[in-house]
This record gives sequence, structure tokens and C-alpha cells, in this order.
Amino acid sequence: MTRIHRLLDANANRAREALRVLEDAARFLLNDAETAGKLKALRHELSETLSTNPGTRGLAERDTRGDVGTRIAATGEYERTSPREVVAAAGKRLGEALRVLEEFSKLRSESTAATIESIRYRAYDLEASLVLALSAAGRQWRLCVLLTEALCTHMDWRDVARAAVAGGADCLQLREKDLPDSDLLNRARDLVELVADNAEVIINDRIDIALLSGADGVHLGQDDLTVRDARRLAGNTLIVGLSTSSVEQAHAAVRSGADYIGAGPMFPTTTKFKEDLAGPEYLAQLEASDPPFNTPYLAIGGITPDNMAPLAEVGCRGVAVSSAVCGARDPEAVCRDLIAGLRRPTPTRD
Repeated sequence: MTRIHRLLDANANRAREALRVLEDAARFLLNDAETAGKLKALRHELSETLSTNPGTRGLAERDTRGDVGTRIAATGEYERTSPREVVAAAGKRLGEALRVLEEFSKLRSESTAATIESIRYRAYDLEASLVLALSAAGRQWRLCVLLTEALCTHMDWRDVARAAVAGGADCLQLREKDLPDSDLLNRARDLVELVADNAEVIINDRIDIALLSGADGVHLGQDDLTVRDARRLAGNTLIVGLSTSSVEQAHAAVRSGADYIGAGPMFPTTTKFKEDLAGPEYLAQLEASDPPFNTPYLAIGGITPDNMAPLAEVGCRGVAVSSAVCGARDPEAVCRDLIAGLRRPTPTRD
């Protein structure tokens, strides 16, 4: 049975090494302490399981020089183009190693095989979360204008969109909840064509409309389709954002694979009533996160040029605004004022 001991030893090493790659990716690339902790616990559980199995005494039988497999290399084995590919490769290696351990452990111990099977299933879920999180493609916008025709009181929504882009908005979100599907799709296509490459276009709620219109992404609420389900439909072809109102929701959004988050509401708003306000304190918590919160975000909710100061004070990176721009007589000027308001005030000296 020497060869079985060597086989178990080799796959135990593969599994532990792959788990460490995943753990360090969660820890250092994503600053995700929860996922890193789960992977660490899984690594220790695997080691403990194998150490108590009398059929895994492979250390004494280890023969690295005589192992014919060390001289076999598959095509592309040494090629990786992104952290996501590194994690995906480690995840596949982990699953394969655990499956070999599970099957051959059945020759020795049913309980060991059952434990390894449980570890394998949990590892699949953690791998999926990591790959989704590392697929994030969002960038940090300074100003996103949410376009709703009913709020455009002084000019056509198209003119508001043009003025917003001229004023520096680098993202426009189409937010029309009452339009029939065909009209919504036509409007989304019009907006994508109007904006061209001057800003990115996000569609509120509707993944199907985002895909069919050629928009850049979709924004989801906590009660909408999940980010993971959105990925099942769109893969990585769309930027996916998620509304959040707490630090816990923010970190959960990152783990689910969100490219950016909406953070709010900051202030009372008439467009979407919220009983509880997250307020600038929420942004302060994000900015003070240890490890740092590196996912892009947009503060949202009742924001105007006149109340930007408390957001700038906590280091706000970007804002999403609706009424203040759509209802303005000069949307371009309001956009410029909002972007200028993001700059943190210079401290005065006593």
C-alpha cells in the first residue's frame, strides 16, 4: 500500500497549498477577513482530519525525485494574467485534490472520506465567492446622475443628460420604474447612443434591459435579484452595483461580487423614502475600515451642492444625485458644483 500512502500525501499537499493560495487572496487582495478565516479553518480541519487517519502516513513514503509527475507540465500551466485566474486555478486544483483524497480514503475510513467530502463542498462555495469578488470591474466615479423624466422639470431628459456629462458626470443611471418594457428599452438605447464614450451608463434594476441596450451595467437593491444571480445571467459583461446602508451590507456586497456599492441614504429625500438614514457616519466608517475598504462606492440620498461639506469631511469619493440635477435650471453648473464639493476643505490654521 506504499503507493496509496504516496498518493494521499501528494494530494494532501496539493489541497493545503491551494487552500493557502485562496486564503491569502482573500486576506491580502480583498481584505476579506471573514472569508480568509473560513479558509484558514478549512485548512486546519483538513490537516487535523488527515493526521488522525492511520492510512495517510505518506510522509515516510514521499519520493519527490522519483515522482514522474514532477516532470509533466500541462499547456498554460505557468501562464496567469490576473489574480482571478490564479484563484480560479487554485480552486480547481483544490477540488481535484480533495476528490482524490475522498475517494482513496474510502479504502481506509468511511468517516474520513465523509469529512473530506464536506470540506470539498464548502471549498466550492468559498472558491466561487472569491472568484466573483475578484471579477469586480467597477471604477470609482466622481458623479453619477440618476435620470428620471418626471424629475426633469425645466428641460427634456436628453438635455439633462447632455448637460450632466458636460458638467463632469462620469456615470448616468437610467431610473424609470413605470415605463413599459419596450419604452424602457428604447430609452436605454437612446441614452447609450447619446452618451457614447463620454460616460458609463447604468440601468436601474433591469438586467435584461442593460444587456439588450448595450449599457455598461446594472444597479440592484437589497430586495432585487442578487448579485450572484445577476452574474449567472450576465457573467462579467456588466458592471453590477448594489445598494447598501451599513458596513455589514457593504462587505457582504463585496463578497457577493459587486463591482461598486451605493451607500446611503445620506440625507432625507423625496424620491425614495427611507425611515432610517445611514448618514455621513456610514461613509466615515467605510473610510476608517481596517483593512481598507477598496471597492468603489457612491454616496446617495438627498445630496445637493449645499450639503456636500459633511461628505467631503469624511473623504467621500463619489456621489449619486437625482433631483438636484434633474430639477435644476442649469444642470451642468450643478454638476460642476457637486464635483467641486467632493474636494476636502483645506484645514485652517490657528
